Amino acid sequence: MKTVFKGAMVYSSCSRSFIKADICTENGIITDVAAEEAALSPDTEVIDCAGKYIIPGLVDIHTHGRGGFDFNTVKESEMAEVRASYAAAGTTTVMATLASATLDSLHESMEIIGKNRTPVPGIASIAGTHLEGRYLSVKRRGAHAESLLAPLDADELADLIGRMSPLPVHVSAAVEQDGGEAFVKRAVSLGATVGMVHSDATYAEAMEAVQWGITSFTHTFNAMRPIHHREPGNMIASLMCDSAYTELICDGEHVHPAMIALAHRTKPTDKLILITDSMEAAGCSDGTYAIAGLKVFVKDGRAINEDGALAGSTLNLFAAMKNFMSFTGITLEEAIPCATSNPAAMVGIDSICGELRKGLRADLLILNDRTDPEIEAVYAFGAKVER
Repeated sequence: MKTVFKGAMVYSSCSRSFIKADICTENGIITDVAAEEAALSPDTEVIDCAGKYIIPGLVDIHTHGRGGFDFNTVKESEMAEVRASYAAAGTTTVMATLASATLDSLHESMEIIGKNRTPVPGIASIAGTHLEGRYLSVKRRGAHAESLLAPLDADELADLIGRMSPLPVHVSAAVEQDGGEAFVKRAVSLGATVGMVHSDATYAEAMEAVQWGITSFTHTFNAMRPIHHREPGNMIASLMCDSAYTELICDGEHVHPAMIALAHRTKPTDKLILITDSMEAAGCSDGTYAIAGLKVFVKDGRAINEDGALAGSTLNLFAAMKNFMSFTGITLEEAIPCATSNPAAMVGIDSICGELRKGLRADLLILNDRTDPEIEAVYAFGAKVER
């Protein structure tokens, strides 16, 4: 099926601006982004987008679930529904994120995720797996159960990475612990990317980990060593290291807006990544839910566990992007890469998604406006998403 999205203002990742263009797609892939009017064949579906703005579908590389489903416990028969829930909210690509769990449980979850790697028109694509745990600092474990944590084990990690092949794996861990250098270098040698998370690393330890090969700081400011003027810790390392990405949860709950603005002023924009860290209650009403089998209470959209610790969010990535604009005063054009091309580049899927250019998946959002944007339609792998 050939489709042309005609007459829109289309976001260009190269110029970081909107240009008037037609987007041509066929069989779920972008075949052209034409500044001049595209030639139409008789079998082409034309979608009039005059006065609208088109941006890439959003890419969430840190999300534990939404729509009532948790990637740690979701059944294979439920995966299409959870993928549809993401797409309806504007997220067309997901790194299915697994919280700390037993090895047997992780193996089962990864098998289900791997079976859902094929893109399907009209629902979000599962790009790979993000392992957030088991390798966390007990001191900074946050909502993760201490009984499910484990020491760094490069051989164990290699087996987990191998189980997901050929899908990409991103590993978040407290790599300042014993065996950290071997752990990071083994993961990188196997094609995985590594981030620092739930970590008590000092500034020096965090900067050394970058030399080993970590490429990101996971949900910066959350579950990290506090900042001190004599020991700035891993939070400041995240802001000072221009070669590593900084993940941010922009819900106004996990991180104060002023800290989000500080990160924006400090980091190169192409190294900032917006995430949701969402759990199964995202897109649902208040109530009692779970993350990796642990009870979570949601009230007024705020998710906490039985110990009162924040336990993920109920955020969607489009809302996070709008919050980011509000917290920092930046334009939509500046914010878009942080939820599209930046995360795609970090986990190595930028040849598949994250931009509107020839050869990439036809994942796109049609917006009504660029100053106070709302989603009017979502297309995933070339097909309109039911919303």
